[in-house]
Amino acid sequence: MMTTQQMVLASGNRGKLQEFDQLLAPLGYAVRPQAEYQVAEVEETGLTFVENALLKAREASRVSGLPALADDSGLAVDALQGAPGIYSARFAGEPKSDAANNQKLLEALVDVPAGQRTARYWCVLVYLRHAEDPVPVIVQRSWEGEILTSPRGDGGFGYDPLFWVPTLNRSAAELQANEKNRLSHRGQAMQALLEKLSV
Repeated sequence: MMTTQQMVLASGNRGKLQEFDQLLAPLGYAVRPQAEYQVAEVEETGLTFVENALLKAREASRVSGLPALADDSGLAVDALQGAPGIYSARFAGEPKSDAANNQKLLEALVDVPAGQRTARYWCVLVYLRHAEDPVPVIVQRSWEGEILTSPRGDGGFGYDPLFWVPTLNRSAAELQANEKNRLSHRGQAMQALLEKLSV
């Protein structure tokens, strides 16, 4: 019988928690939200996805005493020189709002024609065995797409309704959860992380 390993997710994002739980449950991991351990949200002062993921994982592991998994991810739009990038969650300011972020992105790209609206989602995952882990496991993966001129679909979260996946002829928000988990930046990063953890 498989024993369950506890792991704290350094995020308060319900969408991410649900995705990670679906991906990790079959492998014997129980993913707990950091809120269960009263982990305060850390200030993301890093200038890269990697730096921010490390900051979040260290704090979650330090407070909870458990191995920690942190994800820092975002959308990089070529016509906006990689923005919103590390500021994806707060692109439209505080309080964080997917709807406001999507609206701001549409406004920023209003004069950018089809064919020049290329973008990619990036995901960096950091796994720490303990808060002082000197060799964190780090993986990063991307998911190529384009930005639509209006939202499509009601699944997913974040920029998913605007993120068109040409190879599937659908937006990320039109994908079934299991399909998105397999193909997305986060799904790909998760598979890469699991391969490293099983070595």
